[in-house]
This record gives sequence, C-alpha cells and structure tokens, in this order.
Amino acid sequence: MRDKIFVIILALVTFFAFTSALPTDIMESRNIVAARDIVSTGNWLVPTMNGELRLEKPPLPTWVAGAIETVCPHSLGAQRVAAGVMGIVWTIFMYLFAKLLTRRREYALLTVMVFLTSYHIVVMGRTATWDIYCHAFMMGGIYLLARGLLGEKKEQWKWLPAAGLMMGLSFMSKGPVSFYALLLPALIAMIACLQPSVKGKWPALSVMIVVCLIVSGWWYVYLYVFQPQAIDAVIHKETGAWSDHNVRPWYYYWRFFTETGVWTVMMAAALVVSYWKKVLQNRRTYLFAIVWTLSALVLLSLMPEKKIRYLLPMMAPCALCVACLIEQLETKPDRFGTVMLSATGYIVAALCLALPVATYILHWVSLPLVIVVAVCSFALAAFLIRATWRRQPRHIVYAICCLFMILELFLLKPIGRMFGNADMHSISLTQTIPQVKDLPFYHDNADDIAIEIVYGAGKDILPLDVSDSATVMRKLPFVLVSHGYAAQLLPANVLQQVDTVYIDTFDDNKHPKKGQHYHDSFITRVTVIKAKK
Repeated sequence: MRDKIFVIILALVTFFAFTSALPTDIMESRNIVAARDIVSTGNWLVPTMNGELRLEKPPLPTWVAGAIETVCPHSLGAQRVAAGVMGIVWTIFMYLFAKLLTRRREYALLTVMVFLTSYHIVVMGRTATWDIYCHAFMMGGIYLLARGLLGEKKEQWKWLPAAGLMMGLSFMSKGPVSFYALLLPALIAMIACLQPSVKGKWPALSVMIVVCLIVSGWWYVYLYVFQPQAIDAVIHKETGAWSDHNVRPWYYYWRFFTETGVWTVMMAAALVVSYWKKVLQNRRTYLFAIVWTLSALVLLSLMPEKKIRYLLPMMAPCALCVACLIEQLETKPDRFGTVMLSATGYIVAALCLALPVATYILHWVSLPLVIVVAVCSFALAAFLIRATWRRQPRHIVYAICCLFMILELFLLKPIGRMFGNADMHSISLTQTIPQVKDLPFYHDNADDIAIEIVYGAGKDILPLDVSDSATVMRKLPFVLVSHGYAAQLLPANVLQQVDTVYIDTFDDNKHPKKGQHYHDSFITRVTVIKAKK
C-alpha cells in the first residue's frame, strides 16, 4: 500500500506541480490559439487557427482546450492540467499493462516509477499538445486489446470493443501517429513473444475495428461533405510534410536511449539482448519489451521526417525494459547489471551533491530555499550512496523518484527562468493596454507572423495587404503588428490620412539574446492606425 501511495504522489507531482513554470512551445501555442478561435467563433466542427482553417490535426485535444478556455480564459496552467490528466491516464494503463504481463504488482510499480522519471514523459506531460493525448489513449487501447487477446474467449466482448473506442480517441487526437509508433510495434512484440489467440474472437475483433473506424472517421466524413476542397489541400500538405520537412538520415535516432534521461545507462545495458536473454528470470517479459522497443525504433527510423519528440511513445517499452533489469537485480544480481545500476546510483548521487551548490552559485532561489534544497539533496545523496553500496536496487529507484520530486517542487520555476530570456518583453502586455485592447490586430501579409506571437497577443492577428490603400482605410481603426516601422510599410497617401500611434516594441524570444535560438522574427512593433480627426 505504501508503494502505491508513493507512486500516486510521484505522478501528481510529475504532472501537476507548477504547471506554468516552463515556457510555451510552438505546438502548444498552435493548440491554444486554435482553441481560442473555436470559442470566439463558435465553430467547433471546423477549427481555425489565427483565422485560417486548421484541419491538419484531428480536433479532440483542441476541443478539450476550447472547453478549458471557455471556463478559464487565458490560463496556461489550466490547459496544462488537462495534459497532466492524460499523463495520469497513460500511467494507469502502463501499470495495468505491466501487471497483466507479469501478474506482479511489484514489477508494475517499478515500471511506472521508471516511466514517471523519464525525461520525455516529464516534459510532454506538462505541455498542452496533441502527443500526450494520442499515446495515452493508445496505451489504453493496447492494454484492452491485450486483455481481449490473451484472456479467455468469454471475456472478449468485455475488452475488445472498449479497445476500439480508445484507439478511435487516439486517432481523433493526432491521426495515425500512435497507430504507427505505439500500436504497430506493440502488436509485433505480442505476436513474436506472447502468442495471442484470435480463435473464436473475430466477431469481437470486427466490432473493435468498426468502433475504431466510427470514432476515428466521423469528423473526416463531415469535412468531406462540407469542406471537400479544404480537406484535399490538407492531405496534400501533410503528405508533403512527412517526406520534405525535417528529413533526417535513417540513423538519426541511434541515441534514443538517452531520451530516458536518468535511465540512460540502464537502457543502454538493456540493449545487450544476447546477454539478458540468458540471464533474466523474467525472460518472456524482457523479450517482449525489447522487441517492442526495437520495432518502434525501426519503424520510426523508416520515416523521412524525424524529430526527437517523436520518440515519446518509446518511453513505454523502455520503462518495461529497465524495470525487468531492476527486478532481476533485486532477486538474482549479476555482475554486469550491478555495475550498470551502480553507475546510475553514483551518478545521480553526484548530481544530488552538486545540486545545492549550483542552486547557490547561480542564485536560482532565495537562501532559505537553498538551505531546504541542500538538506534534502545531501540526505538523498547519502541514502543513494548507501543503497548503491549495499546493492539495493529498489531503494535506488525510490531515491531517484525523490530527486525528481525535489526538482519539480522547488526548482522547476527558477530553472525555467534560467534558460529563458531575461529581457523578454512579451506582446501579451498589450492585453492590458486600453488603447489597443478592443481593436482588431493585423500584420503585413507579405511577412509571416509567428504563432507564438499570436498566442501572446491573446487574439488573432490577421493578414492585411498594407500596400492596398483602400483596404487599409476600410479597416480603420486597427492595430498593426509588424517587424518594421508602420511609417515604412504604409503607402504615402494613407499616411496623410491616418495617425500612427506607436505603442511599443515587443520581444517574444524565449531564449537569451546570445543564444543560437534567438531570432528577430519574434521582435514586433505595435502601432495603432486610426483616421485623423
């Protein structure tokens, strides 16, 4: 019972402590801007983003974001709570699936603790984007499918239709992404290692497929009926994106195991299949997990478009792999595994010792909080060193979980500020400026506007042909958001008829000025354009 309570606390801290601490990213900005649009227009079935059709991704996460926007307008923390809830859903199904594989609660809890302390899970569980939704629902689909295929024939109708529902919700969150990156490699591993039986289960499997198709496809049917040209354009655009954007070599994901963060050493050790298949007592579960991991790696590597965040679904089988090794070291330790876990323990202990020193030198927090962090970190380091020396794997896992909770409870906000732009002067300040608050915002249609700026403004910034005098005069009064000065963009005859009231120059760069990610495209000038009295 104490183990379960500990894991529940860990999950709550992982997903819900200081949800607004980290800066927004481009995917999060897109989702929230689209949510604002559907709330302001009332058109929930045909979403827009900054006034333009946004049909590239299915709308389920955007609908959730829109519902939250209706209740808690402009609340980033509330939006991220929804992502945290999906993180909890994924965690619950990870626990249930691990328990199903082994019939052991202890292994399932170990899996969840590794899962909740994996770098990608911590970050994406705090980000209001589509990824956490589609993979959380798909994990539910995989668990229910496994219950139906591995269980008795009489139970098939209890699990398989529900699996179809979860798979359909996954598709409505991000299309076929999770089917390819999570479900397909899991099926490969099931067939190779678990030998599921489909005898007499085809009727229930057929219903599962029908339910999945209905839940996945009804929105697309609606679009084909009412927006046929738009949906065709989106299909061509997305097909081109998969083959032309972010194209990387096939070996780009070779270091996937480092994305587990603190479990990098253990996950690298788990890849030595020829050794572990001879040593492990729980060989069946390990082989299933490693086949799932390597199948996902191969499938993701085959796609031309590659991004590190696409490795998120691999954190599930990686957690299963690492948990297999840790459980083995508890019951029947071997030299190789012990060395790998000891390396992890001592490295994390060194980090615990260095953490308060770095906190003090870099002035992340106030002195009283530095003292609290120092006491917790030094105690944790001592516990880790002792547990590592005595070869107590589960104690090492608990200590690592405690370190993550210290970081998330005490240092997440100051770390976010440290890696942010101290000179940031966001366009979000315009939401409190009376002169511009009730005016429409426009930008030069010859110059793109970053979606992060639209998010910061709190309203759509629509394109406007500033060289067309008649169009400009019809739009008066309005706010021009531009990279250059308004007087240099507007035609001379327009300037003679309007007043240009310069408000301010805003810098929405989330990275420091000296960094390589600092771009002038996030610097904008805000000017009120109104007719002369």
